[in-house]
Amino acid sequence: MPDQDDRHETLARLAAQLTDAWNSHDPQRVAALCAADYEGENIGEAAPHRGPEGMAASVAAYLAAFPDIHFTVEDAVIQGERVVQVWRAHATHSGPLMNIPSTGRRIAVRGASLLTFRTGKLLRATYIWDVAGLLREIGLLPEL
Repeated sequence: MPDQDDRHETLARLAAQLTDAWNSHDPQRVAALCAADYEGENIGEAAPHRGPEGMAASVAAYLAAFPDIHFTVEDAVIQGERVVQVWRAHATHSGPLMNIPSTGRRIAVRGASLLTFRTGKLLRATYIWDVAGLLREIGLLPEL
């Protein structure tokens, strides 16, 4: 049975692979990290995405809107089978997102991902990010 340090190291590696996969701009690479029964909830999407196919579709939609997106993990906490990553995304709004046409504006958005891994795959995820901040950065909401 692996000790806690080994589990933490494994979870940290899996979470880093997920970030690297996003930053590679390859939806299939991200999807390959998901369990067959993966379920993800994203505050910016109307419905959960399920399975590797759902993850690939979600990633592809964000890449269509932000083809140069880059995530930087600013902090991470590991407990049990869960990893919480606090991140910042930088990108150019180059395509439609949430029925909002491209603005060409550079954005920086903060968020957090609550990730549950089991048997080396992403099983569950909740993505909470600053949707209002994104809307302000692309000019749809006033500065507060």
